[in-house]
Amino acid sequence: MAVVLSSGVAAHAAQAAPAAAGASFGYAAAFPDFKAPKPFGTTLQSDPKHDFTKGIHSRHDGILRGRITEIRGDVAEYQPIKWKKGTETEGYFVGPPEGDVMAYASPVAKDVVYLSAFGCGKSEGAMTVDRNTGLGNRRCSRSVLMKRDGKPSLITVYKGKIVQVQEIWTP
Repeated sequence: MAVVLSSGVAAHAAQAAPAAAGASFGYAAAFPDFKAPKPFGTTLQSDPKHDFTKGIHSRHDGILRGRITEIRGDVAEYQPIKWKKGTETEGYFVGPPEGDVMAYASPVAKDVVYLSAFGCGKSEGAMTVDRNTGLGNRRCSRSVLMKRDGKPSLITVYKGKIVQVQEIWTP
């Protein structure tokens, strides 16, 4: 299904600096202020220190533009994503090519900061984003995050745990 972004969020967000560590939203962050990638970056982020031959495990500290693909218990599996420009639409997010083992798994911190772009209700509601960056700004509970996988996000890992998930708005 193709969707046209009529709000121009992607165009603005590609140029805007993302909010790092939730600081601009007034949330106390118990982790460093890592440099965030462009929300609509067009390359998959690598983790040069990560050894994918040792099985699926946590990414090194930092912020990954990614997507949570599965949650089992308190552990989330996630993979990097990139923005692919479209010809009939603005574009969409894609993960690594099929067969690529570029995936991580980390426990979700008990005090994770989850900033939703779609509200906190059971059904996704109205946009809850910073219109300059296209990033979610509605703080929701950990339990909402644990039920909602698959959204493009900026995923912050610190000391082997996911400490923040900030959704990237896409229609």
